[in-house]
Amino acid sequence: MTEKILIGVGWPFPNGSLHLGQIAGAYLAPDIFARYNRAAGNRVVMVSGTDQNGTPIVVRAEQEGITPEEVVERFHKEYLDNWERLGISWDLYTSTGTQNHIETSQEIFLKLYNQGDLYLKEMELTYCLQEGRFLPDRYVEGTCPNCGYDGARGDQCDNCGRTLDPTDLLNPRCAHDGSTPERRPSEHFFLRLSAYEDQVKEWLSHDKDHWRKPVLNFSLGVLNDGLKDRAITRDLVWGVPIPLPGYDTKRIYVWFENVIGYLSATKEWAERQGTPDAWRDFWEEPDAKIYYFIGKDNVWFHTLSWPAQVFMYGGLNQPYDVPANQYVNFGGAKASTSRGTAPMLPLYLEKYDPDAIRYYLSAIMPETSDAEFSEDDLIRRNNDELVSTWGNLVNRVLTITYRTFDGKVPEPGALREADQTLLDQGQAALKSVGESIAACHFREGLRAALGYAQEANRYLNQEEPWKTRESDPPAAARALYTALGAIECLKVAFYPYLPFSSQQLHAMLGHDEAIDAKGWSAEAPVAGTPLQKPEPLFKKLDVPESVA
Repeated sequence: MTEKILIGVGWPFPNGSLHLGQIAGAYLAPDIFARYNRAAGNRVVMVSGTDQNGTPIVVRAEQEGITPEEVVERFHKEYLDNWERLGISWDLYTSTGTQNHIETSQEIFLKLYNQGDLYLKEMELTYCLQEGRFLPDRYVEGTCPNCGYDGARGDQCDNCGRTLDPTDLLNPRCAHDGSTPERRPSEHFFLRLSAYEDQVKEWLSHDKDHWRKPVLNFSLGVLNDGLKDRAITRDLVWGVPIPLPGYDTKRIYVWFENVIGYLSATKEWAERQGTPDAWRDFWEEPDAKIYYFIGKDNVWFHTLSWPAQVFMYGGLNQPYDVPANQYVNFGGAKASTSRGTAPMLPLYLEKYDPDAIRYYLSAIMPETSDAEFSEDDLIRRNNDELVSTWGNLVNRVLTITYRTFDGKVPEPGALREADQTLLDQGQAALKSVGESIAACHFREGLRAALGYAQEANRYLNQEEPWKTRESDPPAAARALYTALGAIECLKVAFYPYLPFSSQQLHAMLGHDEAIDAKGWSAEAPVAGTPLQKPEPLFKKLDVPESVA
């Protein structure tokens, strides 16, 4: 049965180049998931965009002495290039600067305001005497009151994941000059989260067996401490305007409006398709499933505050799953653009093929615990697994077949039990990989594919068609035909992870259409099918100097 699946992916701040921690944490998994589900015949829409309204953009602009618009334009263009080169298959990648997003955010703001879920309240904010202004949350650093981490910022602690207000920090300091900010009152709009605490808790407590334990445990743990009302506006002039008179120097704060981007982006996608109401199929139909792919530092916004906003607004689907990943560490520290502790994606795209990057990040994907990035490990896995296991299997089989049987799939004759066993294992592996991806167990799916490649190599080593092609051509034909059948399965199984090389292999096997055109299935090779001249799928890598 065809499923309707909306994939919402975290919106990156364009305050610097993307890094591999972000890719492994939030962007590669949804692409693997989307590619599988499209191939499986499901109706998929994957959306995201550049989050141009966050204070990190303002920080970067002030550091460079340029406007926020210039920062956004530069990095948004770079991101689009990165996505294409890495093979991230968006249905729509937009930005929070569109009129559509602004209007959608303001419409939700007004509805919540008119029904009493937003209210005005005076609050204390941090004010920098040296700069003569209220400080954006990320301009304030200090000690987290929850875990004691001294590098916490005024919006969130990256160590424990708790959301914060600047005034929560112990020993606060201005991120620019290190001075101690004052507290000054300012009136802002608060979201009445506390009124929806029971509703959110009830929702989180049922039918969540498929959720990752760190995500669910964190969310329920926060609820045990209570869901507190929180300000959704700030003293800024950069962001979505408040749709009420008298608030020209304030803006809707990013944490409230960027999650609305999933809805506004789906509306934009529907409009671009010429079917303006198609967004309702994903947001209003009860059988649709919404997935949010994010890093663990964004769990609070996607499992607590956004569901509360959805309950307030009414009539929209809650997330079916929030398969948030943990952190990728680099040199023992969390990869971070703003802190400069990150292997930057553009540099790696210049050095390595995209499938080599995708393979390594899939292999270490931090699904339930933090992972450590190592360029040496990337090179080792590329050489030992991509090249020596998968690439070598393909190269040996296609090269011998092409040379021995006039560049065509050979006639196998009657298959033996060992041959049929390998082919049956291929169908089972394809099913297993699909089930793992569907359950958001991406590392498990990759291991299943690689495991079957190892089985196919063992079969080939036993049959030795490079010897029997002269001494017993029918035996060589049967073995190579069987190995080609295994490769047909593996080509599909690896496709969500390795789209470029899989499509290349698909063509070498004599197919003209896109690799996913026939769905999540592998057909038996047809004797006599012309093959393309084989080319290596992967390159063996030498250990380079670090790019860190």
